[in-house]
Amino acid sequence: MSNSPLILSAITVIALTGITLTSLKYNKNGNEDEIFVDNYHDYDDDFSLNGTHPNISQYPKIHYNINQNGSVLNEKRVVKRSNGAIRIDYSIVDKNLSMIDESRRQKVKEMMQHAWSNYKLYAWGKNELKPISKRAHTGSIFGSYELGATIVDSMDTLYIMGMKDEFDEGREWIAKEFTLDNVSADISVFETNIRFVGGLLAAYALTGDPIFKEKAQYVADKLLPAFQTPTGIPYALINFRSGSSKNYGWASGGSSILSEFGTLHLEFAYLSDITGNSVYRERVMNIRSILKDLEKPKGLYPNYLNPKTGKWGQQHMSLGALGDSFFEYLLKSWLQSGQTDEEAREMYDEAMVAIMEHMVRKSSPGGLTYVSDMKFDRLEHKMDHLACFAGGLFGLGARTLQNQYAEKYMEVAEGITNTCHESYVRTYTHLGPESFRFSDAVEAKALKSQEKYYILRPETFESYFIMWRLTHDQKYRDWGWDAIQALEKHCRSDGGYSGIKNVYLEPPQQDDVQQSFFLAESLKYLYLLYSDDSLLPLDEWVFNTEAHPLPIKNSNPLYRLASPSSSP
Repeated sequence: MSNSPLILSAITVIALTGITLTSLKYNKNGNEDEIFVDNYHDYDDDFSLNGTHPNISQYPKIHYNINQNGSVLNEKRVVKRSNGAIRIDYSIVDKNLSMIDESRRQKVKEMMQHAWSNYKLYAWGKNELKPISKRAHTGSIFGSYELGATIVDSMDTLYIMGMKDEFDEGREWIAKEFTLDNVSADISVFETNIRFVGGLLAAYALTGDPIFKEKAQYVADKLLPAFQTPTGIPYALINFRSGSSKNYGWASGGSSILSEFGTLHLEFAYLSDITGNSVYRERVMNIRSILKDLEKPKGLYPNYLNPKTGKWGQQHMSLGALGDSFFEYLLKSWLQSGQTDEEAREMYDEAMVAIMEHMVRKSSPGGLTYVSDMKFDRLEHKMDHLACFAGGLFGLGARTLQNQYAEKYMEVAEGITNTCHESYVRTYTHLGPESFRFSDAVEAKALKSQEKYYILRPETFESYFIMWRLTHDQKYRDWGWDAIQALEKHCRSDGGYSGIKNVYLEPPQQDDVQQSFFLAESLKYLYLLYSDDSLLPLDEWVFNTEAHPLPIKNSNPLYRLASPSSSP
């Protein structure tokens, strides 16, 4: 056996997951020569070795060996079949079975099967399901147009869970039915990007199936007219048929929203790399440049920016609604780049230090760590459920930092995750409210009626998952299980899963909406919480803000850089 690269014209690489090995045959050299699997089509992704294979030599962590006969071995996850194809399952299968909590994970998979099967039965091709009414939810953010939001949002979850038939059904619908051409309504650029572009790119990364890349580029191209502003900061809404775009009428001074125009980088940068078309990266790098050069009050980023003047709007800062995922994408852009995008990391650290100084507080007397909104230099002492992702955000920042702030980041990460857990267990339902407040009289409790609902949100589960990966502290798995039991008791019906209108009421009233992000995010994070770390490892994958996994450059061979000849 030789470790030096061989000159081969092309090798067909096929990514698999959720596989069940039923038969193995070995050649005379003892190499696995043929493998039969129960799950998944073979999606071809050809690449050339050209003497020195960059997709192998760059990834020593994967322990490649290349034999004299040309077969590539990656422990037991890569085998050469008798027909000459190479089947590779890089990082989408568990390696250490002892780290899997199988009974809890199987429960999450059953929940996914229940949610999906009812969507298929009552709302197939529509955006979302009304589980109580057992019909399509036409009041979703994508309206009554049949965009299949739940299908696109669910594809990677189905794939990761090994739900072959359901994945194939979704792929067929996307290939034959999915279109935006007839949409004559104002649709969110942000939501379209994170759910559709992100979901399709993740499906492409996991499978190599070109239909997903083609559809992702098609959707991104539909979003490009929104960037036609004096500054290049995109508008929030776009009409896909006419190409016209505008901002929300309620936004401060006609502003664009930080969490929306600042949450495009992962998808657009990756799309440029896999298509060879630089336009997508150029659009988001322009946004980055504008934000970097702007003066930040107290080092903080306000939620509103005027796309015509390039100036800040209302001085409202938040790590929850309107701000949240911008900060997430700063860190994750650096991670996605293989930790080479130093500008993104610098902007992230500067923002986190300012947030810790000016917005992170501890309650009294309970000592709960929370991130307050700030309006005109005054703290509101309110934290959104959306901000519960920040436990994982600070945790990831600590994991990849080697300076005086690493310990503080982890302290904040643990504190925020604990506080969000407290917001759950201090309710009757053990599900968290949309927002919760802190004062001398209350801690982690919603006070206003419009703050007491729970719409199947994933952010707390996201932090449980990331903190479990970073610490292996059993409490995060136990907290997740408590939430699963609450979901089953209060949100499940025979038609799917609904949010609830008041988490403090006994019994709660369901809202009759199964959000697409419940399948895309909530159930995915819970499934991964009970899986081994080798299933989508954090040093090979980065999750977009809709929990769609995208590969990390220079660490994950599934990144699939476009060849120079594919550039437009």
